[in-house]
Amino acid sequence: MSKNFNCQFTNIRIFLVFLSCTFSSFSQTDYSVLDYWKYYSDAENQLYKQQSEISFETLAQRKESISKLRTKIDWKGRQELVKEKLQESIGDFPAITPLNPIITKRIKKDGYSIEKLYFESMPGVKVTAAFFIPQGKRRNLPTIIYCSGHSDLAFRSDIYQHVILNLVKKGFAVFAFDPYGQGERLQYFDQNQGKSRFSPTREHSYPGAQLFVNGESTGKYMIWDGIRAVDYLLTRKEVDPNRIGITGRSGGGTQSSHIAAFDERIKASAPECYITSMEYQLKSGGPQDAEQNFPRGIQLGLDHADLLEVRAPKPTLMITTTRDMFSIQGARDTYQETKLAYKAFGKEENMMMVEDNAGHQSTLKNREAMYAFFQKHLDNPGDSKDEEVVIFPVEELYVTETGQLSTSVGSKFLFDVNSDLTKKNMEVLNGSRQNMGQHLIDLKQKVQAITGYTENAKKAKLIFSGQTEFETYFLNKYLIVEEGDKIIPFVTLVPKQPMGSSALYLDNMENKESDEAYAIPIQMVKKGVTVIVPDMPGYGELGPGYLKGDAYFENTSYNQWFAGILNGKSTIALHVEAIETLLEVCKTNLKLDDKEFMGISKGGFNSSLLHAAVSGVEFSRMLFLDPMLSFETIVSNKVYNPAHIPFTVAGALPNYDLQDLSAAFAPRKLMLVVETDGGAMDTEYSQTYDFVKEHYKSMNKANNFSVEKIDSEKGAIEAVDKFISKL
Repeated sequence: MSKNFNCQFTNIRIFLVFLSCTFSSFSQTDYSVLDYWKYYSDAENQLYKQQSEISFETLAQRKESISKLRTKIDWKGRQELVKEKLQESIGDFPAITPLNPIITKRIKKDGYSIEKLYFESMPGVKVTAAFFIPQGKRRNLPTIIYCSGHSDLAFRSDIYQHVILNLVKKGFAVFAFDPYGQGERLQYFDQNQGKSRFSPTREHSYPGAQLFVNGESTGKYMIWDGIRAVDYLLTRKEVDPNRIGITGRSGGGTQSSHIAAFDERIKASAPECYITSMEYQLKSGGPQDAEQNFPRGIQLGLDHADLLEVRAPKPTLMITTTRDMFSIQGARDTYQETKLAYKAFGKEENMMMVEDNAGHQSTLKNREAMYAFFQKHLDNPGDSKDEEVVIFPVEELYVTETGQLSTSVGSKFLFDVNSDLTKKNMEVLNGSRQNMGQHLIDLKQKVQAITGYTENAKKAKLIFSGQTEFETYFLNKYLIVEEGDKIIPFVTLVPKQPMGSSALYLDNMENKESDEAYAIPIQMVKKGVTVIVPDMPGYGELGPGYLKGDAYFENTSYNQWFAGILNGKSTIALHVEAIETLLEVCKTNLKLDDKEFMGISKGGFNSSLLHAAVSGVEFSRMLFLDPMLSFETIVSNKVYNPAHIPFTVAGALPNYDLQDLSAAFAPRKLMLVVETDGGAMDTEYSQTYDFVKEHYKSMNKANNFSVEKIDSEKGAIEAVDKFISKL
């Protein structure tokens, strides 16, 4: 056996009825390894903690770099580096195109007026907004951009209206706009229910995951909306271009800090209830929804403080609360660090922080501090006292007739932006496939760079953890312990009459007291195949972990996956590294039959096996049961299976897809087993893997690749038997 050996469920219904009948006469077996090893009771959090430890190491290196900065020149150098890293993370912004603003209605009130409008941040992407203009002087007004937090009403919610109208009373023009997925820009609006399928955070993360796979991010397009809002304001005579400020709470704090970091035209910034430090964010609530995560942000050496320091010495106010969901200790640490930059610029007074004893909310003290901040730094003196205001009914602030762009004038949303990106990415990838030889030569290097996989020798100890004897085989339990107490629990099913072959079997083995869950390995061991069944990070006894987060879909935590995006270290990379360690330990310590060594998986774990194979794990053949079809399928469909997201790789497209990894496996035997529906799915599988078939055919091994379609429970069992019958 070579050192380099080389799920999710989309629908496993096809197996369960048959297998439950087959194994109903069995006594239930305990397959758990960690029930015995109580010391590792926190093992289910290993995936997230492993990602966090990677982050902490990088953040510590950043702190060391910051500690060496002394002078204005030092900090200017740091600012240039941060600008480069932010742009590297986000990528190029879209082209500047006509805003095409449309004012839908004007409202006059006592002391101010409101223009309801929308503009296009990109062609077809409409941004609904309201421009509040105080009466009196109508030119060169100090102007505040107001960013809404995660409310489905956006700026129409009571507390946001309260802040906006107070600013207007104090002589500021205020421009409030709807972010994607909020207000009148709901992307998954259900007309029958009169609301979105998702909460605002999920409105960002569901399409955000697709953007990550395509190499971009929700954050990029939300920042771009803010930049285009500034562009629009500069067309208005009411706005003083030298007195533009920005603020917002919670998700609005995210937007305001991000936009201000990228747009130097914003003079004063006051993010509220967001700024902390990544160390304490990871140790508390974890990564938040999609737009809050800069791709490879931590890997690039970025932290929240950089969003403020890059603006020095422009006026900045951190608005915080002691019981916020965003750590107050992180906020205090960030404030102290940022003060050093402002001090070096000789403008220490321009960096401020206000803190109130409250939860994740707007407080009187904080609001009045914010009013005073803008009054001072946008040269608009006056009384900073918070006043009572008359709140508008939500409908009165609708920009469109229906209160939703999707049901009125229409608009493109993040999925549409992603669809355009998918087309471009697939054109690039299909172009690379025209020269298949070179494409496959380049594949290993691309995969390793994009997934974050690292090949290195890992010291690991194998701990034998018990044996159970059955009539025809032995069930052995093992625990691999690596440095830092990382572990891999696994069992082996060893036949008493071996046929000289072994297999690695991957599935989400979360039920450790179910013979049915282990039906396929049991079936194989009875045929004489030795089967290794481990738990991969995030699954079985190594998952799912405590972190669910605000982007939790159908028992899948996107927030855990986002931790890997911050590190440039995918869950798939951790799977591949675990597979390599597992098989190296098995090779060294266990006598396994290795005439043939197979890889077999259910659900999304075919992605784990394919990545392992292209990284050097030498499987002789592979079988995928109910496999994940492709990354392209996920990014191309508005409705996709969330369970597949952890098995995708951010930035994979346009570089490669699962079919490319399948082609790289040629000429070895590869079988996909899928449930037929007699319709679109059959065609989709055939078309998706057409070029893989052609590649096998070009190597005179056409019979070594097949897509087996089954329509019964018995068919799944027969497919497994067929796969191992000619060993």
